[in-house]
Amino acid sequence: MRTTAIDIRNIAGRPVSPSREWPILLLHLGKIRISLLATLSAAAGYLLATGKITIHILVPAASVFLLACGSCALNQYQERKIDQLMLRTRLRPVPSGRLNPETALFISLGLILSGFVILLYGANKIALCLGMFAVAWYNAVYTHLKQKTAFAAVPGALVGAIPPALGWVTGGGRILDPRIGAIALFFFIWQIPHFWLLLLDSSRDYERTGLPCITKVFSAKQIKRIIFAWLLSTGVSSLIIPLFGLLNSFLSCLLLMAAAVWLFLNAASFLKADFEEAISRVIFTKLNLFTLIILILLSLNKMLMGIG
Repeated sequence: MRTTAIDIRNIAGRPVSPSREWPILLLHLGKIRISLLATLSAAAGYLLATGKITIHILVPAASVFLLACGSCALNQYQERKIDQLMLRTRLRPVPSGRLNPETALFISLGLILSGFVILLYGANKIALCLGMFAVAWYNAVYTHLKQKTAFAAVPGALVGAIPPALGWVTGGGRILDPRIGAIALFFFIWQIPHFWLLLLDSSRDYERTGLPCITKVFSAKQIKRIIFAWLLSTGVSSLIIPLFGLLNSFLSCLLLMAAAVWLFLNAASFLKADFEEAISRVIFTKLNLFTLIILILLSLNKMLMGIG
């Protein structure tokens, strides 16, 4: 039986001690920031369904974290040749040569399988199906579409709507409940400007590799207007959430409106500013902060309701 050799190298190509390098490699391989945000949204979905924090919240949180890390790792294995050509991604574990592709594939499959096992024994069939769909959609559909169309972010955004829905059904909520539908819609819309702002920051990389890119389809002014529209849509979709009873305190609604206005103002500044990559990075960070604020508001509101 053939075993997969673990070959860890530093950027210069020289072998290094696995004990020193492994933690950093795993963090980069699993795209820890993206995976943690997905984990938080899954935990929030569970909390919104149950109204309380129990030990069982670890089921959606741990499973989504493992599935997200595993899918990101598998994506890096799939796109390792493309990543080598891009300045933004060439220092990732696989394209930089610090981790061989076979090891990355082994780790990714192990993480994904572990996530499925947790859902199989700790959740229900709907949650398991959602997890399987998310992995398949991200790694089989979205990853393929990125090489075919500049608009892959639109169908790919469906992946962002799944973690909160998975947490919701794990907590006993109905998958067709309009309340989780409103949350899923928000995360779906948020994913699109999130990706396109990140893409603008690396547009030269995409053009260099020959990948489809919106900068090849639209002018700079058109791209700014499109992203501006999606930023406004993200803010509006957040304001819809209270209509479904998920925010029912005056203070929570007031804070939500303030956060939405803040996003609208930043979107307007993005539209007026010169087309620079630095501006895209700033708005990208603020958009992610806005999403985190929404998650915190929803979670705190639900917990305070339970205490009351």
